[in-house]
Amino acid sequence: MDTENPSAPERPQSRMPGKNHPHRRPRSGVVHDNTRHTERFTVIGNHLAQHPELSGLAIGLGAHIQSLPAGAPVDIKTLAARFPEGATRIAAALRELETHGYLRRTRERTPDGRIVTRTVSCNHPGRHGTQAATTAPEPPTRRPAPADRPRRKALPAVPQPAHPSPALLRTATDLLAGLRREDPRLLLSTADTEHLSPGVVAWLERDLTPTAVRHALTRDLPPEDLHRPAALLAHRLTTHLPPPPPFRAPAPPPVVRHPIRSCDGCDRGIRAAEPGLCRDCRSDPLEAA
Repeated sequence: MDTENPSAPERPQSRMPGKNHPHRRPRSGVVHDNTRHTERFTVIGNHLAQHPELSGLAIGLGAHIQSLPAGAPVDIKTLAARFPEGATRIAAALRELETHGYLRRTRERTPDGRIVTRTVSCNHPGRHGTQAATTAPEPPTRRPAPADRPRRKALPAVPQPAHPSPALLRTATDLLAGLRREDPRLLLSTADTEHLSPGVVAWLERDLTPTAVRHALTRDLPPEDLHRPAALLAHRLTTHLPPPPPFRAPAPPPVVRHPIRSCDGCDRGIRAAEPGLCRDCRSDPLEAA
């Protein structure tokens, strides 16, 4: 009863529902030629690879970042050196990943006082899996009470104008309100605009045009997100303040040349502000002197 018959025909296997016949190919579309990976591979969810709202660059960067080992640099400069798209497009793609939960970026201060950006890659947004073995679990943090919560950091001081000028202040306010047309990241609140306007007036007092001030404030902006655009503008208004214009001596008053009139006594032509007598025809010798 326990003797196997090697010549007996194999039992036919039923076809699994949804499983394509091995010799049947689709009439159109992609055909997969797959090989099973046994090393150097990364599992990427279809929710990322086929995301309906992410751009192709964002999907590619998300897959690339998930394939990197812990501790690998993923800042904009490093990614721009790795890929040909450039810093501006890469920064936009990273913002897409951050918006949809595939990246979390926070700023932290190191023991030596430097500000660094910590990036966390999430392979499945909304699902909190176990942390990698190389990452130590962080202790739970106490939610600060309302009195302990940090207040908004004050903006740096800006230069003050030498003389009050309502006209220049209106020009400065309009200039700051229009910066968002140059770069949407420079959208300022009313409080930020009131704080920065005197600094812009100080620049306008130094014989600069509004166009020159706008160019100085918006050129060479960093490609990453601007967390505090008003603080950046306050820093530029202070550190890049141009020197006062060179001293110019006041111009001498113009020479007054009266029109030529005829003397009422001798009809001789004289220059005078009003009609009258010439020096010789004046009867009073003191007046003629």
